[in-house]
Amino acid sequence: MSRFAQASSLAQISDATLGVFASVPPSETLDHLIRFLSTWSGTDKLFTLIEYTMKFTTPLLLARANLQHRFGLRKQPTSSVATSFTSFSAIISDFKMLGRFWGKRSPPLSRHQLAESATGLLPILQWMRLQGWSMLVYYPLEHLYYLRAHNLIPATIPSVTSLLRLGRTSKRSLLNAKSLAMWSCRAWTLYVILQFAHLMEDRKLLLMKERSLRKGKGVMAEDREDLRNKWDAFWNEVVANSANLPLALHWSIEQGIFTSDIWLTIFGFINAVATFRSGWKATALPSLKAGKAHEVSGSPPYDC
Repeated sequence: MSRFAQASSLAQISDATLGVFASVPPSETLDHLIRFLSTWSGTDKLFTLIEYTMKFTTPLLLARANLQHRFGLRKQPTSSVATSFTSFSAIISDFKMLGRFWGKRSPPLSRHQLAESATGLLPILQWMRLQGWSMLVYYPLEHLYYLRAHNLIPATIPSVTSLLRLGRTSKRSLLNAKSLAMWSCRAWTLYVILQFAHLMEDRKLLLMKERSLRKGKGVMAEDREDLRNKWDAFWNEVVANSANLPLALHWSIEQGIFTSDIWLTIFGFINAVATFRSGWKATALPSLKAGKAHEVSGSPPYDC
């Protein structure tokens, strides 16, 4: 066999094996998914949805196992799938918290702008600044909690006064993982509450634009569609933030406000669906967007 024939045969084999994906038709959905997962925020939202779907499904699987056991269809009232879901959801929770060391969401100071003119309004600007400060408290405390909960740092560290050499004795500060988590969630609670004030201002802006379009003549269809999309993003964020509030309050109080974890799962699942929906719309191609999409923030930081 000549060298040309060998090269031709190798090329055909390569096309038939390594180039098999060339015959796969293009998919807008697959391309959209790749864009969505190419950012840490998109990956975090997807894993949050998977995590809370598993947590939401686990009680149903256990109830089915108990029912089958009662009717003699199962030897033990347990479910191996439910056990696997519980273990995997815990792994996802740990993975997300670790990822926030470097994959933090976009800064609060530049988000949730449902109308371009909002940046010039003093109330919204002040809410956003306060939200930014709350996150500057939240993230370091969460990182310390993670490191302490995994015994990666000692239980005591040098105090601020000893580091600055303001005291004669070398005092040490105690790092309690539970307290760190609680204070971190209190900072997050402040962010969530401020977001409601922010949403009220966003609503006023949208109502003003809506009245302007109603009075205007020759309003283009793109403007009306853009307003509909902004209202959709607004109500989506209202749902997400409303689901976040009870979670933030529960984890900010030592005894919590819920006696059953099922409520945490329900609110977490609602938030996961809302944030995934907003992230998916935000990563759509401009040609596929009728208006501007706005990404919703604030998936639950702790999964207690």
